[in-house]
Amino acid sequence: MKKLINDAENATGESLAGFCAAHSDIVRMGEHAPFVQRRQFKSGKVALVSGGGSGHEPLHTGFVGHGMLDAACPGQVFTSPTPDLILAAAEAADTGAGVLFIVKNYEGDVMNFDMAREMSGKSIATVITDDDVAVETSTFSTGRRGVAGTLIVEKMVGAAAEAGRDLAELKVLGDRVNAATRSIGIALTSCTVPAAGRPTFDIAEDEMEVGVGIHGEPGRRRMKLRPAAEIAAEMVNAITSDLGGRTRGEAILLINGFGATPLSELYLMYDAVRRLLESAGSMVTRSLVGNFVTSLDMAGCSVTVSMLDEEMKRLWDAPVHTSALRWGI
Repeated sequence: MKKLINDAENATGESLAGFCAAHSDIVRMGEHAPFVQRRQFKSGKVALVSGGGSGHEPLHTGFVGHGMLDAACPGQVFTSPTPDLILAAAEAADTGAGVLFIVKNYEGDVMNFDMAREMSGKSIATVITDDDVAVETSTFSTGRRGVAGTLIVEKMVGAAAEAGRDLAELKVLGDRVNAATRSIGIALTSCTVPAAGRPTFDIAEDEMEVGVGIHGEPGRRRMKLRPAAEIAAEMVNAITSDLGGRTRGEAILLINGFGATPLSELYLMYDAVRRLLESAGSMVTRSLVGNFVTSLDMAGCSVTVSMLDEEMKRLWDAPVHTSALRWGI
């Protein structure tokens, strides 16, 4: 294993310290616990708090800032943050209008965020993201996994929160955006968790995993590597089959890298996927390509499609200023 770390035990904390120092104009470390918060909170605004295991950067810490999250709680690599860390973040971010948790559908995350909500005694609502169409139940989850579509939920709900919408409205919106969003991923290589020191799974040079999870969980099946156009067709078919008639209309297309795939290959996939979606009746009017919800050093990518209405377009286009997403400011 070759990693730019000092030791596996302290790697997450040292990385978090570097992140907060590098982006000190936007974020700072929590005063009493190692979570990331906005440099300045907006009084009277519903606070958006998310989090999950480290190793998926820039999710979630990279989305803290104006127009998105107010705080993010990173656990150890691929490990849910603890309830006390989540509670500390919620208490720090709450300026009186309540708190909304945005939680990926993994058993540990759902359980710990729910425990934090119960411990708080505050007005807290929760949006669960479960956009992955690959498998209904996996190693980490009961029901569909929350993956790159979480970014789209955080962006739209964040814009609505910035505009002053109340907690109940944000909960309804978050569920609606999640319901309009579908994702699937493929892996060409495994990732290597520093504490383990070896690949999470073994995969041959001529193989790929279709429907892989962002922790390296198995997908739908293992198969021989195919040309990009055929991979794109398989992924688009999985998404459009699940969406059914809802594919006709405007959509966001997110091509997300897992950490070790060159941008040139991600844009190649974007071209292939967009052509297929438009053949299926979708109009791609918003796009995002890059490494946003990663799996350490895994090679591969995911495709996310989120169907749009006029309100969702306005929220997507609204100004955002975080370390990972910046436009309109």
